[in-house]
Amino acid sequence: MATELTSDNFKPEVLESDIPVLADFWATWCGPCMMMAPIVDQLATELEGKVKVVKVDVDKAQDLAQQYGITSIPTLILFKNGEVAKKHVGSMPAPKLKEFAES
Repeated sequence: MATELTSDNFKPEVLESDIPVLADFWATWCGPCMMMAPIVDQLATELEGKVKVVKVDVDKAQDLAQQYGITSIPTLILFKNGEVAKKHVGSMPAPKLKEFAES
């Protein structure tokens, strides 16, 4: 299952991570986000130890949403070595999400 992050633990969990991190920026009122939730959670299980999968609720962490230019959700950002490596706006099927996270 993906780990829920806040502004308080984002830096140590994402920016200081030794492995790549896939961050799912989402909200409870977002239909496409809710459709992606089980796919994201499954991916967290499949990639455990290779890619850390986290979720950031944009309503609870508005500062992070602003910092990373989140204007539409879901937005998926792949972080490598503390830097944004890739960004995707919108939902995607499970195979594409896995490919995105592992690249």
